[in-house]
Amino acid sequence: MITRQLKNDLIKALKSMPVVALLGSRQVGKTTLALEITNTIVNKPTSYIDLELDTDFAKLADPESYLRRFENQLLIIDEVQLKPDLFRILRGLIDVRKRAGERNAQFLLLGSASRDLLQHTSQTLAGRIRFLELKPLTIPEVQATDPLGFNPEKLWFRGGFPDSYLATTDNESWDWRSAFISSYVERDIPQMGLQIPAARMRRFWTMLSHFHGQQVNLSNLGKSLEVSHTTIRNYLDILTDLYMIRQVQPWAGNTKKRLVKSPKIYVRDTGILHRLLNISDYEMFLGNPIIGHSWEGFIVENIISTLSDKWRYSYYRTTTQTEIDLIIEGPRAEVWAIAIKRTAAPKIKAAFHTACADVNATKKFVIYSGTECFPIAENTEAIGIVEFLTLITE
Repeated sequence: MITRQLKNDLIKALKSMPVVALLGSRQVGKTTLALEITNTIVNKPTSYIDLELDTDFAKLADPESYLRRFENQLLIIDEVQLKPDLFRILRGLIDVRKRAGERNAQFLLLGSASRDLLQHTSQTLAGRIRFLELKPLTIPEVQATDPLGFNPEKLWFRGGFPDSYLATTDNESWDWRSAFISSYVERDIPQMGLQIPAARMRRFWTMLSHFHGQQVNLSNLGKSLEVSHTTIRNYLDILTDLYMIRQVQPWAGNTKKRLVKSPKIYVRDTGILHRLLNISDYEMFLGNPIIGHSWEGFIVENIISTLSDKWRYSYYRTTTQTEIDLIIEGPRAEVWAIAIKRTAAPKIKAAFHTACADVNATKKFVIYSGTECFPIAENTEAIGIVEFLTLITE
């Protein structure tokens, strides 16, 4: 269920760059994609090591000697964030091989932490590395595999991690997400060298889920957890760098209005969100107060995951609560203002149109739960999410 575009981007990167980093959260399918691609398109021997395995990690006790063995080969290094000192050594090897005429497809790095967290790469491999992100399943990916049987409610409720979405039953999906969350706080975060008590991180993550789609007062959260504002900010950045939380920044254009300046916080995968909130039954979920914010997060994540890096995204809110749920700005001076409504008959308040004028929106959309497209007040288009995603992929 991996997008054709990502496969093409990975193939192109391997053909043109000595190092490619495929990043994304755990259990999202990075290893499967890497092995599938390299077994079919890389015209050189390929080897694979997984740094979570003690035996493979031990091979890098003398990393330079070990890595030199793979001249004229592609080496896939999985969970590379566990050995950040590799990047300095990779740079030297790449430069030596370049002088010998070997230029592309030398190392494919798979990591469960963001580019910002793997900061060594930006310092030591500049001009030698291409970063790609593999995200959980999105609407276009799932729909492409089963256009007749596609059920957006299932993807929304279970989330986009393959093992959760494809589980035989909702209970099986629930159990997988439970184990996933426990593994993250008890093993994965400590493996990164981040010494945070597992119970505290889980409590923080759960508290954040109650603010899904909203701004968060970090000082108040700090008081609840009996830690400082700075510590809470660090916890938030960790979950962001591990692809669990998305922070959507406020619009940064010029306006005389007083704007809210805090980011909106989303649990990136709604299946994980629902597990953190202890929502196990879909029918009960439909009556839960979180449903509107959950739907908004589902739509926002699908849009952002589908956008190319030529687009920017933000949200707009004034201190008087005039707001736009999502603004996307394209390469040709497009400014698309998006309101998100989980209703079959969407209605828009006058404040939305005021906000659109503030940001000089060139197009206005209301994404709702239906599938038909039709105009509503003041040049605004009501549109379903599937139909909207086709507009930003054309």
